[in-house]
Amino acid sequence: MNGQPDRRIDVQFEDNRLLPMLYGEHDRHLARIETLLGVSLISRGNTLTVSGPPDAAEAARAALDSLYERLTRGMAVGPGEVDGAVRMATSPGAEEARAAGGAGTGITRAEITLRTRKRGAITPRSPMQAAYLQALAESELVFGLGPAGTGKTYLAVAQAVALLTTGQVDRIVLSRPAVEAGERLGFLPGDLKEKVDPYLRPLYDALHDMLPAEQVKKRLESGEIEIAPLAFMRGRTLGNAFVILDEAQNTTPMQMKMFLTRLGEGGRMAVTGDISQIDLPSGTRSGLRDALDILNGVEGVRFVHFTDADVVRHPMVARIIRAYDRADAQKLENARPAPKPTANGEGPP
Repeated sequence: MNGQPDRRIDVQFEDNRLLPMLYGEHDRHLARIETLLGVSLISRGNTLTVSGPPDAAEAARAALDSLYERLTRGMAVGPGEVDGAVRMATSPGAEEARAAGGAGTGITRAEITLRTRKRGAITPRSPMQAAYLQALAESELVFGLGPAGTGKTYLAVAQAVALLTTGQVDRIVLSRPAVEAGERLGFLPGDLKEKVDPYLRPLYDALHDMLPAEQVKKRLESGEIEIAPLAFMRGRTLGNAFVILDEAQNTTPMQMKMFLTRLGEGGRMAVTGDISQIDLPSGTRSGLRDALDILNGVEGVRFVHFTDADVVRHPMVARIIRAYDRADAQKLENARPAPKPTANGEGPP
C-alpha cells in the first residue's frame, strides 16, 4: 500500500463468550473486515492476530475494539455495524486520533448512542452520522443534507422518538411536501388520509422501526405523534415538539420560511433533503437551497453535509450515486459554451 512492511498486531479479548458474536456466523464479520481493509485475521483462543499494511492493520484493530466494546454494552453486532466500525476507523482524522491515544475514531460512540424501545441502541455508522447526532442533541434547528441512504431522516426520527419517550418533548410532528411539485392533493383519489399517506410512508416506516406497532398507533391516535403534509403547518406554533421536515428540497422558499417560523418554545426542528434531487418545476428555486444561503452563520442553526461516503445502505447505493454524480458533471461540462473566436478567427490564446 505505502511500501512499508506488513504489521502484525495481536488483539486480545477478555470475554470469550462474546467472540462468536464478534466474529459472526462462520466468521463472516472477520471476512468482511479482511475484504474491506485488505488484512488477514487469524483467531487463536481469545487472541486475534491482524496482519497487513500498517494503516490497514491499525484500522482493523480499531474496528474490532469498537465492535467488542459494543458487545460488552449489550448491543448487537451485525453486518451493518461491521461496515460502520470500519468506516469510522478509516475516516479522515481517525489515524491522528489513534496516534494521540484515542480509540481510533476521535468520537466517543457511547456519548451519542440513541435508545429506542424497539431497535434498542442506535449508534452512528460514519463520522458524519456522529456529527449529525451530536448536532441533533445540541441544536434547536439542524439541516441534514445529502444523498439517499445516509440516514438523514432515520436518525432524525430516532432522535425524536428518544426525546419523546424520555419526556423531553411532548410530541413529534413529521412532515414533507405531499406532492413533488405543489401538493395538488385534490387530484388524488380517496379521503385526505388516503391522499397523503403514500407520500409520508417513509416517515411511517421509520417510526415503526423505532416503536412497537401498538405504540405507534396509540401515539398517533392521542396526537403525541402527528404526520401531516407541509401545507397543514401554516398558522401553527409548535412548542415542546420535535418537528421534522423531510424531502425539503421540494419546498419553495415561501414554504420553507413558513415551516421554519412554526418553531415554538421548547421545540426542535430537523430539516432533511438532497439538493441534487429537486422535483420542483423548472425555474422554481428550492426552499432548501434558499435556506442554505440565508441561514448560513445564523446562531443556533447547524448544517450537516453528507456525501456518498456516508451511505449506509447496500454498497451498490453508493456506487450508483457516484455514477450519477459523474454523469451530471459530464452533462455540465458538455453544456458549457465553446470559447468565442477572436478577431482573427482563432480561439483564445
